[in-house]
Amino acid sequence: MTVQVQEAWSVSEAAERVGLTTHTLRWYEQEGLVEPVGRDSAGRRRYTQEDLDRLNMLTCLRRTGMPVRDMRRYAELARLGEETMAARLALFQQHRERVLARIAELQEDLKYIEHKIDWYASEMGAGCGSAN
Repeated sequence: MTVQVQEAWSVSEAAERVGLTTHTLRWYEQEGLVEPVGRDSAGRRRYTQEDLDRLNMLTCLRRTGMPVRDMRRYAELARLGEETMAARLALFQQHRERVLARIAELQEDLKYIEHKIDWYASEMGAGCGSAN
C-alpha cells in the first residue's frame, strides 16, 4: 500500500503563489477567513493546494470589492456545511450585482476618458485649441 504525500508550501511560497503578502495570509487565518493552516513538526505553516484554492477565491472576492465582513460571513457559512448553501448562493448573487454595477460605472467612465483622448488628439492634430 502506497501512502500519498500531499504537496505543501511554506507561508512565503504560498504568498508568492497567490499574490498576497505573508502578513495578509496570517491575517486571513487570524480573522477566520480561512481555516487554521496545517503545521509541520517545527510548527511552521504548511499550505496545501486546497488552502491555495481558498486563498485564490478570497483574492478574487477582494479584488472585486467584496467587503471583508461578507468574506467572513461566507467563511462562517461554509464551515457550517451544506445546509448553508442557499445563504452562500445569495451572498454570491448579491456580490455579483455589485460587481455588475461597478462594471457599468467603469464602462461609463471609460467612455468619458476615450472622449477626452479623442478631443486632445484632434486638438493636437489641429495645432490649436484651449486645453480642458
